[in-house]
Amino acid sequence: MAADSIEREILIEASPEVVWGVITEPEQISRWFSDAAEVEGRAGAEGTLTWRPGGRGGAKEFDSIVLIRVVEAEPFRRFSFRWNHPHGAGADENNSALVEFSLIEEADGTRLRVVESGIDAVTRDEQSKARYLEDHEQGWERHLGEMLDYVASKPRGATR
Repeated sequence: MAADSIEREILIEASPEVVWGVITEPEQISRWFSDAAEVEGRAGAEGTLTWRPGGRGGAKEFDSIVLIRVVEAEPFRRFSFRWNHPHGAGADENNSALVEFSLIEEADGTRLRVVESGIDAVTRDEQSKARYLEDHEQGWERHLGEMLDYVASKPRGATR
């Protein structure tokens, strides 16, 4: 049986305040993760992440719009949201995956840990689960690399 979560960890040469903005502000999310984002960095907020053909979504033929619901927003420490729940249903632990970002300040910057869990709740069988895990493992690897590049391109001391 395949794992039910994906975990990644990176060290970013920036303060937790900078990293917080990168993971919660729509104009910054669209620089490393999705092509467009509409979300507020507060618990209970609902929003969308959009991947466009030829953009960060790759070879898709149409826009992929994913609904999200922010679960936790503790500035400069934790941010989490649920996604991949059925349209028209409220996101909860029985029908959506949970993405959690943990920020830990270190001497060299901020250690960012990303965990996507609850994959069993959004897949129907072992084959779709294996495909989801492969797609999202590759996706997090690519997007976190893009995040590192984006943060490195920001002027030192910039908070936005």
